[in-house]
Amino acid sequence: MSNKVYIDGSMGEGGGQVLRSSLALSLITGKSLEMKNIRAGRKKPGLLRQHLTCIKAAKEICEATTSGDSLRSMELTLAPDKVKAGDYHFSVGSAGSAILVLQTILPPLILAEGKSTIVLEGGTHNPMAPPFHFLEKCFIPLLNKMGAKVSMNLESWGFYPAGGGRFTVEIEPTTKLRPLEVLDRGELLAKELNVISANIPAEIIQKEVEILKDKLNWDKINEVSKVNSPGPGNIIMTELKFKNSTELISEIGSKGTRAQIVANKLIRKVNKFLTQEAPVGEYLADQLLLPFALAEAGSFWCTTISSHTHTNIEVIKKFLDVHIETKEYKKGALVTIN
Repeated sequence: MSNKVYIDGSMGEGGGQVLRSSLALSLITGKSLEMKNIRAGRKKPGLLRQHLTCIKAAKEICEATTSGDSLRSMELTLAPDKVKAGDYHFSVGSAGSAILVLQTILPPLILAEGKSTIVLEGGTHNPMAPPFHFLEKCFIPLLNKMGAKVSMNLESWGFYPAGGGRFTVEIEPTTKLRPLEVLDRGELLAKELNVISANIPAEIIQKEVEILKDKLNWDKINEVSKVNSPGPGNIIMTELKFKNSTELISEIGSKGTRAQIVANKLIRKVNKFLTQEAPVGEYLADQLLLPFALAEAGSFWCTTISSHTHTNIEVIKKFLDVHIETKEYKKGALVTIN
């Protein structure tokens, strides 16, 4: 395969995941990246502050040379050097998701030569990105089964639009990720539901709790917490712990959205997942693709394959000589890497 990879950022769903996966794979493979039409499928195309932080982080951990890394740019080139383990600190500088910055640099650093510590600041629980707890509870445990040793610690919550969250990540790398099969969720061991709020009137949160207790018909709501955060925020998180996997389903409240709407959206998501059999949800499937491809083998059974996931597969194939097969059925989809 060529030492330079050309990526059309408008491919598939045309969002930021194309950029993040391309950056991670460029660093891992050592192949230069040339990208055009960045985020062409979005209302505000081009690089936003959050994406620039991803590029800055990628650039710093491997001393890459870049061009085009400026606000609203739709073109980027990056020539990576060797990825270096170490202590890093990155701030989005807005409510943009710091979780998405981690997605960019975590895969290269789990294959680096030495331990790394990352401090990340920005949004931790955003509407259009996986929340901190999704990675901590669902993704990281499976990644660790593949040979890495990653731990996460949330120091402060950052809700949209104020941001201001902070978390740390400790990484003990591995030379090679091990193949993994995630085909059966196993017995449901526990259900935990947390209602989290910051600077929100108590009556709003109480209304959410009442609806959840009534319609989910669970024994109790395990936790209702008020947390410190620079701005107002509200998230409901349901953790479903199965023998072989964990799924975290969440819904974020927003200004002008009634508590009933937030709670009912969460309930519909939870009930739908519980009627299915696949151990891997739609969003976790997208997260698992890259580490499974790096392991060069493995398979997982997921609830569905989104257009986002199909796009990610195409990006991976541009960098890695790996076969990724998807088979969709009425009750889910099978993804196989070999």
